[in-house]
Amino acid sequence: MGMGVTYKYFGAPDGATAARVPVTMRPEELGGDELGMGGMFTKIKPETMAAMVLTGIQGIPLHKVPPLELVVLHPDYAVVKLPMTVVDPLRGVGEESVGAAAFIWSTVPDRGGPRDAFNVYQLLHEWQDFSHRLHEAGHQPYCLVWP
Repeated sequence: MGMGVTYKYFGAPDGATAARVPVTMRPEELGGDELGMGGMFTKIKPETMAAMVLTGIQGIPLHKVPPLELVVLHPDYAVVKLPMTVVDPLRGVGEESVGAAAFIWSTVPDRGGPRDAFNVYQLLHEWQDFSHRLHEAGHQPYCLVWP
């Protein structure tokens, strides 16, 4: 580890709860499900995750993807909130749509993140599972970022 930034996606009922999450954790402990049911641990930044779903599935142009909401900015970490529009659309789509979205994202010029359509496909699948877990828990999507 130690290479690049790591992102931990998790669900919380509200911003106040999400803001308290990093205080109870040390970054080296993160990586399992310590942040509640079914977190997601990846090197892909939240802006990229948002853009993948909105561009690939919703058909929103890359430059129209909305900025993320900062919940906490601390010298050691930050917590950002992702809009529900980056998790909700995935709950209703089937295998073909996920495949198509992965292909679309792999052809978008000037984007960050993985370029290989199969990697994007796998990532979108993980994100789809995450979106189902969030929905079942009645949670909103947040991301913990630390350097």
